[in-house]
Parts: sequence; C-alpha cells; structure tokens
Amino acid sequence: MGLSETILKAELDALAAKDARVGEELARIGYPEPRVRATGYKTMLRTIVGQQVSVAAATSMWGKLEAELGEDFTTSCLLKRDFDTLRACGLSRQKQGYARSLCELVEAGVVDFDALPDGDEEAIAELTQIKGIGRWSAEIYLMFAEGRTDIWPAGDLAVQEGVKRLLDLGERPKEKECRQLGDPWSPHRSSMALFTWHFYANPAL
Repeated sequence: MGLSETILKAELDALAAKDARVGEELARIGYPEPRVRATGYKTMLRTIVGQQVSVAAATSMWGKLEAELGEDFTTSCLLKRDFDTLRACGLSRQKQGYARSLCELVEAGVVDFDALPDGDEEAIAELTQIKGIGRWSAEIYLMFAEGRTDIWPAGDLAVQEGVKRLLDLGERPKEKECRQLGDPWSPHRSSMALFTWHFYANPAL
C-alpha cells in the first residue's frame, strides 16, 4: 500500500493551495519520491536488522537470514534458531532480543499486522510493545507500509530541520513544538513529512 505517487501529488497540491510557503518550495524542488513498503512483520524485522548499522551491513544481514531461514520464513522459523545461528547471520544479542520480541508478540496475537487498530495512536501503542521499536519506527511503518496519511514523525531530526527552514524559525524546534507546528498540515501530514525530508535535502541556493 504505502504513500503512492498519486496520493503524494494530490495531498501536496492540496497543501500548496492552502500554504504559500509549501507552494513556493514545491514549485522549486518538485515532488518527493514515493516510499512504499510491504505490510507485515518482515518489514518491521528489517527495521530492527537495520538499526544503527549501514545500509550495506543491513542488506548483508538480511541476506544471511533469508539464506538460513528461507525467503518465505515465518516467525516460528526465527524463534526455533539458537543464539549462535542468528549470531552467524550478523544479529547481535540486542538485535536478537528485539527480533524475538517481535516474533513472540506476533505468535501470541498481541501484535497483529493484518489488523492494527484504525486509530493512529492506538496502532503506535500496539507496535511499540515490541522491544526496540520506538515511536519513530512505528510511525514510519504506518506511513510507508500501511499508507496512513496523517502521521507526523515530529521526533525526526530532518523533519524538525525542514520545518525550521520552511517556517524560517530561529532554531530547530524540539519534538513537542514540531508536533504542534505540524497541526495545520493535517490531515496530510504524512505527505508533508516526506516533503520536509525532500526540502531538507534540497536547500535553497
């Protein structure tokens, strides 16, 4: 599902019509690329695998996991592997703890990726029961896998810096202030978050 190109364009056009600053910068830098991920526990597991390592290292670890477990592996497949087997795939003790937490909660039905709550805050609360998954990771999953359109990852430093530059603020807003500053862009805050990243990566000359 995710935030498709069609959704992004329609929502940013709507924001540009209401906010001249958005319209001006949209005309300058264009639309961000859509980001779409698959729904399900594997996307969250890849988030865990990728925490605090390079993209290349995360890709290598994921390849080793698939080689060990099979491309269509289930949560029970991972839970049956011992520490040394998963360590050989590159997973540290901490990452193994997080991965097992994810798989155990899915197995127990505590976290159901096929039926997350409709309310965004309730869905975030369910996802953050997984060890190692904080609010930001839950928000990113809901944006890019589920395609929820009004998620605002206000704790993201690039979002904060993008908001600072767009609104010409004296300093980068902290999470609480950034969350409040994002309120006028509801119900299109997911698209606006992508736009702030795009804007951050394309500063004015």
